Amino acid sequence: MLAALLGLAGGGAAWLLLHLIGVISNLALLHQWGWTIPSLRHFHPDASLVFVAMAGGLVVSLLAKWSPVIRGHGIPEAMEAILEKQSRISPRAAIAKPVSAAVAIGTGGPFGAEGPIIVTGGALGSLVGQFVKVSPSERKILLASGAAAGMAATFGTPLAAVVLAIELLLFEFSTRALVPLVVSSSLAAGVHAAIFGTGPLFSVPHHSYSGIELLPVFLVLGIACGLLAVVVCKGLYAIEGGFRRLPIGEFWHPILGALGFALIGLAVPRALGVGYDAINDVLSDRIALGALALLLVAKLVAWWIALGSGTSGGTLAPILLVSGAFGGLFGAAVNQIAPGLHLSPGAVALVAMAATFGAATRATFTGIVFAFELTRDYNAILPLMLATVVADLVSAALLDHGLMTEKLARRGVEVPAGYQPDVLGSTRVGEAMTRTVEALPADATAASARERLKETGHSAYPIVDAAGRCTGIVTRGDLLAHPERAATPVGAFASTDVVSVTPDASLLDALERMVDEGIDHLPVVERDNRLVGICTRTDILQARSSHLVHERAQPGWRMTRAIKSATARGRRGDRGDRLTGHSRDGDQPEP
Repeated sequence: MLAALLGLAGGGAAWLLLHLIGVISNLALLHQWGWTIPSLRHFHPDASLVFVAMAGGLVVSLLAKWSPVIRGHGIPEAMEAILEKQSRISPRAAIAKPVSAAVAIGTGGPFGAEGPIIVTGGALGSLVGQFVKVSPSERKILLASGAAAGMAATFGTPLAAVVLAIELLLFEFSTRALVPLVVSSSLAAGVHAAIFGTGPLFSVPHHSYSGIELLPVFLVLGIACGLLAVVVCKGLYAIEGGFRRLPIGEFWHPILGALGFALIGLAVPRALGVGYDAINDVLSDRIALGALALLLVAKLVAWWIALGSGTSGGTLAPILLVSGAFGGLFGAAVNQIAPGLHLSPGAVALVAMAATFGAATRATFTGIVFAFELTRDYNAILPLMLATVVADLVSAALLDHGLMTEKLARRGVEVPAGYQPDVLGSTRVGEAMTRTVEALPADATAASARERLKETGHSAYPIVDAAGRCTGIVTRGDLLAHPERAATPVGAFASTDVVSVTPDASLLDALERMVDEGIDHLPVVERDNRLVGICTRTDILQARSSHLVHERAQPGWRMTRAIKSATARGRRGDRGDRLTGHSRDGDQPEP
């Protein structure tokens, strides 16, 4: 139900923000009234553009003093909220982010609206998760559902919206997360269809990707797009670093950035604004090669300056335009070299968009699915997959962090790089426990127990009756606290409220129980309370480390006996130097 509400709210937020950008753009740039985002195809600005852009930068700076999180494109801040703040985003961000983005874009900022809409949807999801009683993990899913709704409402691409949320925000792939994502993005895409029509946001050119003979071309395109992604990221990092070193306050940075992109816009007006109409022209191959090259450079530099200054705006549309122009130039060059291939430059531009976006943001699958949804042509899958994956390999080899994570890395926030199985959640206690247990009979004396303590040095011993049932546990502190009571049965010192675990429980359950109780070992008992082993923190760490064997290279064809033995030892735990595996660094507290 909450996901459905977020889907509708995300669609409404997209409609509101796009029309707000349209109103401001028409008034500030074209001096006319209108609700829709205007085309800048025939826009010829004068010097007043500089003052309009700087005024927009001033408004963004004022809003940033009220809500600092609005600086930049916002997705890193959403990721930080998930990783560091239990998915909590302030209510101010839900208001200040769309307003600041509308002002920045409406006064000529070279941004797309999709980034702010995604962040606004995520903020709405976070606010819902703070209003109702949910866990932090459930709040994270609501945040991601709102973000997915924002993207689906903007582009009408619900599949890409789901994948984007999984790759950049959720850091998990599960049924509990997938269902709300699908619900919210589906409803938001329905809102997009009702408001903007059922077609894709961009006009897709006629294309033909059939034939294995074309795959080498897209292989080279993937390498080139990977290098372009490196240039895009490195250039932005350099500009951001330059602004940080300026001897003026951060408040003035957006104003200075507005001056920079406005001067570029005076020379190349189509570098300004969201650029959706320019992307359409690139895909339709309606721009001359010289103008295309100029647009590529102008849009890229203007976007670097604007975003690097800390103003509010998105990344997706600028990257699509830059990479699309690059792909158009690449396709034209291929046709000059091998005219017999009859490649459509617009079709190559589409593949370049997916490859560069995926490589720059480390959202490879999102890039593939997004372009596929735009084409709605299954024949595009092969070149999309090939070029996007190759571009990702190139950028990963040359970049330590992607566009979405570099800022977080500078703040010391570590972003998960991939999905891995939860070893502790999938391994049973019975597989990792120590089966040979140093236990004490209930009628043993304290003196004999102290002698056993000297021999083994363990921190605690289970107490068992004649039937082997665990009736208590005695710790080192219990035994040493009363040296005068040597003949007293050890049961008199033992704790009878034993925290235990069954063999079929997961190691994750065992670890949670240890943390909750502040202990380092758990007796493992069957249903009838018969002691069958003991599980220590060392056993859990050994089980976790055994998984690393699967990441090591093997000599080929089959594992050698040594590697098989290492795997077996990893599962059992290396217990050669300890008879029982009891922890030496913690006692089970008394009840």
